[in-house]
Amino acid sequence: MSDTLKLGLIGDNIAASSAPRLHELAGRIMGRETRYLRLVPREMALSMPEIVAQVRAEGYGGLNITYPYKEKVLELLDVPDPRVARIGAVNTVSFTPEGPKGYNTDFTGFIAGFRAALGARAPGPVCMIGAGGVGKAVAFGLIELGLTRLCIVERDLPKAEALAGALRAAAPGLEVVVTGNAAEGSAGAAGLVNCTPVGMVGYGGTPLERPLMKGAEWVFDAVYTPLVTPFLADAEAEGLAIMSGYELFFYQGLHAVEIFHGRPVDEAALRAALKEG
Repeated sequence: MSDTLKLGLIGDNIAASSAPRLHELAGRIMGRETRYLRLVPREMALSMPEIVAQVRAEGYGGLNITYPYKEKVLELLDVPDPRVARIGAVNTVSFTPEGPKGYNTDFTGFIAGFRAALGARAPGPVCMIGAGGVGKAVAFGLIELGLTRLCIVERDLPKAEALAGALRAAAPGLEVVVTGNAAEGSAGAAGLVNCTPVGMVGYGGTPLERPLMKGAEWVFDAVYTPLVTPFLADAEAEGLAIMSGYELFFYQGLHAVEIFHGRPVDEAALRAALKEG
């Protein structure tokens, strides 16, 4: 085994990503030098199959996958967990002697982050904005947490309907509705969830105006750059309980570290190292 573990992140608009720092710090804590590189397909002028083949040939141990490639990479991988296969999106790839394997630590990380930030509360009825890769993982995570009703707000209605069908199949009896209207979707929701890039560095804005938050109890924003988005600032001003995108970032990273290294990293030590600056 090489003394250095090579990892990478495939995505667009990832210049501000903190993933390299998380994985390099984790490697230091675990006593193994780790190099983590940003891989932007349009800059490399390569297709997804070509990138995966190239980094595997170069001896990478694994990859993280972010927007907008979490669904596109799926066909190149073996997915051991049937729950992840149902989600239809992967954010972590491990190169093994048997071939590349796909995982979704957004799914497991969201569940862990929800419990850490919001305790034992039930999600209740939820309005989720966005039905892309992270939206799929979060929606299936919400089912695991005891979701009672989900309204998916999405401009691409066929994409949202496809996710709704997968959720109903996974949880028969779950009420799932789809709309393109945020005001309609947020009405009566206890939880408000942003799974779009809106609010991210380079995108700006908010997916839901503050007046539409009234009556809700908690919010989650998948965006973590910046740490406090306009969406979260408005929610805090409304007195809602908050799970920031940082918690998802931290726990999905924590779970990916275990996949890449084959053993867990000390959670408290990693969180402290990240906070040191």
